[in-house]
Amino acid sequence: MGIAERKSRERADREDRIVAAARAIAESEGWDAVTIRRLAKEIEYSQPVLYSHFENRDAIVAAVAVEGFEELTAVLRAAVDGANSRRDALRDVAMAYIAFAHSRPSLYEAMFILPTQLRFAEADTKAELRAGFEVLATAVSPFCADAEIVTETFWAALHGLAELERSGRVRPGMRDERIALVVRAIVDAGGNPPGPGSHRPAE
Repeated sequence: MGIAERKSRERADREDRIVAAARAIAESEGWDAVTIRRLAKEIEYSQPVLYSHFENRDAIVAAVAVEGFEELTAVLRAAVDGANSRRDALRDVAMAYIAFAHSRPSLYEAMFILPTQLRFAEADTKAELRAGFEVLATAVSPFCADAEIVTETFWAALHGLAELERSGRVRPGMRDERIALVVRAIVDAGGNPPGPGSHRPAE
């Protein structure tokens, strides 16, 4: 291994340690406890070393969020692949999404609530973020002509329901009924064959 490659690996390892420490602290104590000073203490690096890897705490949150999108994509893809029908895939993806938000609250907060410099729905959107959207589009596209706008609406509905449940602002125990309404709305709004540029999977 050359010197440059070794240094690159060491840098990547340090970044992984920083991100892992941030996740661990956030999961046990909340994101307010995640500071550069605390991270430096946890992983025994100086604060300047942390700043040489991440510009600020928001950049660390963004790195955690990217990991979260990789994990969410895997969960949603498994839901699609395991479904017995296209309508089941839509329902199973919705259920998996909300379960993910509940089971990984600090990670979900990094992905969708805390401020970061991550850009969505733009040309330079990271591949990890695009992949999650594409899985949602795969579940939605059999029921609509414009998969992009319907997928955005589907995502918005799931996010809203997840946040309302997480904050205790809707009745507990009614998730199945709420998801059934969202699925029915997507299915009933369809009826037109997908047009050019849609994400409809092959029969």
